[in-house]
Amino acid sequence: MFGNNFLTRFEGSQVNVDILKNLTLIDSPGVLSGEKQTLGRSYSYDDVLNWFAERSDMIILLFDVQKLDISDEMGSAIKVLQKYSDKIKVVLNKSDTISHQQLMKVYGALLWSLGKVINTPEVTRVYIGSFWDQPLKNEDTAPLLEMEMADLLRDLAALPRLGAVRKINDIVKRIRQIRTHVVLLNHLREAMPAMFGKDKKKKELLDGLGVVFRTVMKQHNISVGDFPDMAKFKRDVELLDFTELPKIKGRRMQGGKRLEALDEALNVRIPALLNRLPGMNKP
Repeated sequence: MFGNNFLTRFEGSQVNVDILKNLTLIDSPGVLSGEKQTLGRSYSYDDVLNWFAERSDMIILLFDVQKLDISDEMGSAIKVLQKYSDKIKVVLNKSDTISHQQLMKVYGALLWSLGKVINTPEVTRVYIGSFWDQPLKNEDTAPLLEMEMADLLRDLAALPRLGAVRKINDIVKRIRQIRTHVVLLNHLREAMPAMFGKDKKKKELLDGLGVVFRTVMKQHNISVGDFPDMAKFKRDVELLDFTELPKIKGRRMQGGKRLEALDEALNVRIPALLNRLPGMNKP
């Protein structure tokens, strides 16, 4: 998908470490800065980053306390990751090389810089530490860094279970989107006249797609977040014959599929599946 130039640079290794028995870590190459950014890469860095981010359970942005500036490529990468903001954790590495006062200033500066590129109302979780196999250099900040690093390791250890929950949530999101898509297409078909004025009615529906969305939302009690992007939906359906769109008959869709099956999955099967996960049925 990303070409041979990417494949020749993609390497894998196996390490006999307890925490990695249930995890796979993807270490992306460092982002470029200065004149190196103008040289570019031999593959689309953003596309590769997006592909892995979509399939990951946690995204860790690693910053050096001595290099907090966000380059153009780093800013572009963060914008790619924006839609996965709930997965993002930030690590401030080499925090033992500066004093406690300096660490506070660097921590605040990093949050300020991230606030300009990560557009989310929630404050991004930042772990501070020194992630290598040597003792911490600063005794004053050592207790704090040890607690922070332990928090990150606990979050990593919990990923296998949380990853299963995330996958189930993705299934729920997909089911809700499919259900919304079905009732939208059914509404467009039912709004079409039986004989004359089909082209005029189709244009009226497309021009008033916002009204259509609000009507379907109220009739079927659907959340706003379950609807597709209006502009993209309009582009996808404007070339279709609305009289040939899938139709719901007594809540039974053409082809033998039924909306009841989607409702049963959401209300019965998915909750039962969640209850089978370790720790999910405990308060």
